[in-house]
Order: sequence, then structure tokens, then C-alpha cells
Amino acid sequence: MTNGEKIRVLIADDSAFMRKVMVSILEAEGSFEIVGEARDGRETVEKASKLKPHVITMDINMPHMDGLQATEVIMSTDPRPILIVSAESKDGADATLRALELGAIDFIAKPSSGVDLDMSSVREEMVRKLRIASKVRVVRNLLRSVPPKIARVTPSPMDFAAAPVTNGTRLPVAVLAASTGGPATLMKLIPEFPANFPAAILVVQHMPGTFTSQFAEQLSAVSLNPVKHAVHGDVLLAGHVYVCPGDCHLRVVPPGRIVLDNGPRIAGYRPCIDVTLESVAALVGSNSVVAILTGMGSDGARGVMAIQENGGLVLAQDEASSVIFGMPSEAIKTGAVGQVLPLDQIAAAIVRRVASPLASARLTAR
Repeated sequence: MTNGEKIRVLIADDSAFMRKVMVSILEAEGSFEIVGEARDGRETVEKASKLKPHVITMDINMPHMDGLQATEVIMSTDPRPILIVSAESKDGADATLRALELGAIDFIAKPSSGVDLDMSSVREEMVRKLRIASKVRVVRNLLRSVPPKIARVTPSPMDFAAAPVTNGTRLPVAVLAASTGGPATLMKLIPEFPANFPAAILVVQHMPGTFTSQFAEQLSAVSLNPVKHAVHGDVLLAGHVYVCPGDCHLRVVPPGRIVLDNGPRIAGYRPCIDVTLESVAALVGSNSVVAILTGMGSDGARGVMAIQENGGLVLAQDEASSVIFGMPSEAIKTGAVGQVLPLDQIAAAIVRRVASPLASARLTAR
């Protein structure tokens, strides 16, 4: 796509009304060209190949071939940036997260306002995310029908309560922070941490609150360590993964408890990664390690400076493996990033940091 060129969009939805509303919104912007409309997944695949759009909006529930199947075929044969348009139900969240794992770039949630589905209420988000998606360098995915599963017992709430509590100021804490492209990235990263990992892992992903509980379940299915959707008052435990609810800011406070706050957005974000990082830096200092992963914007850039100033290690995902290099790039510009690594080396770097003799010496000294 060249500067000044309109963004070519293919709209896939089985509802003629929804297609009309989306066409109206995008044509009013002036920077989009609607190159086609598709009523089902099969037609979407055909038109994507023929029309070569810069980006596709993809409904999930469509006849003949649903949006998941269409996403899988497109991303494994002739990949195009795909923005999922999803219902905010549990089933909608599950399907959306699966589509993101298959290579879709991002999603917007259909407002639940009855029959008329007032898409104008998400106009700004849709326009912004389509513009971002049109600039993404997509990667072909291998065709696969189900995600890999890790053989492990799904933890119950009692598993977390019964585990031995380690003083939060001595327990190493790793933070994985992501935005656009994060769900698929985290689904690859979390399984790489060994069982009984000797640190608590906090996952802060920019995502609506209606989706993060389902995302925690999907991460649990591939993780060697217990994963839970964080709740206010949770105690940080080694070898446990805590997913920040999408409608809350997450802080950690002495002696190592999670505090959730559903107050206003901070710098446009909720959850705000900076908030989490600054609290982790204050709580555990040099026993912190942070990975700033794929994402649009600059959230985390202020927080990584607090981590570095308190002796922690900051990692950033490299541009080649990032869907969007915005957040890692902004973190790198601060000078606080210790290492810039491809995704497949990040877990190993975190493990080395936590298990290093230097970290052990600091742990004993505190």
C-alpha cells in the first residue's frame, strides 16, 4: 500500500444490514475503498483471492463456511490482514480468540443493542483498527484444525489456595505485556515455560474484559503451569500464571498480592501496562523481568524505565517476529531494554534470568 492510496476493504458478513452499515461508515471516512462484499465464508475466500484487498472484516457466524474456517484457509493459502467482527458472548469470545490464533490481526466486538446492532457506536475503533491492520506484514500459517494441547490437569481454585506462599518481595515476577497480535503470540510463548517455573507470571494483554476470562482458559490448555484469570486479592505464587482482566488495571502490593482497579483509562489504556510494571518494580526490584511484546502504541514505555531503574531486566520482541512493532519500539527508545529478541528466544531468556546465580544471590540477600 502506497501513501495516499485508499485502503481496499472486503466486508464479510451474512447480514445485508450489517454490510450496509459497515460500508456506510467506511465510505464516510474517505480513506477506504470497499472492493467487495461476501455473504459467507466460501465467497469470502474466493473474493479475497480475486480482489486482493488490503484488509478483510470477517464475521464469525456465516453459512456454508464460517468465519473461522475462512480465516484458516485465507491465512494458510493467500494471507491477508483480517479484522474479526465478533459477538461479545462466551461463544463469540472463544471463536474470536481461535481466529486470532489462526492469524487474524485483531477484532472488534459487535455492540449488543438488539436487532439493530448499532455499529456506529464502534465506528472509531473499527476505523482505527482497519488502518492498523492494513499496514501489518502478514505471515502464512500452516493449515490446522485444532490447537495443540498440553497434557496436564486443569487447576481448580483450591490448587492456588493450597500452594505454599512465598513472600512477595522475594518471589521473582515475570510480566508479559502485549497488545495487537498478542493473543497468538502468548499462545506460542506460554507453553515454553517449564513446569514449576520458580517465578510468578503476570500477563497483561490489551483486550476487553468480556474476552480475557476465556483467553485465560485457552492459555491454560497449552500451559505447563496453572493459569487463572486474576481476581482482587490473589497471592502471587511461583509457577502460576495470572491473566489481568481486560476491564481493570492490575497492581501488585506487599507482601505480594494482586490489586485490581476498574478506574478510568490511563493514557487511553485499561489495563495500563505501565501501572503493572511500576508496581512490580516497586515490589520486587531486581527480581523482576519484563517482556514487551507485539502491540500498537507506547504503553509500557514508562513502566520499563521503572523496572530498569530498580535493577530488573527488560526484554523486547524484535520487529521481525512482531505483528506490530509499536510497543517494543517505544520501549527500546527509552534505553531501558536490555535485550531485543525474536519471540522464540524470549521464554528462554526469562528462564535464564530467573534461574541465574546472580538472581539466586539477590534472592538470598533480600
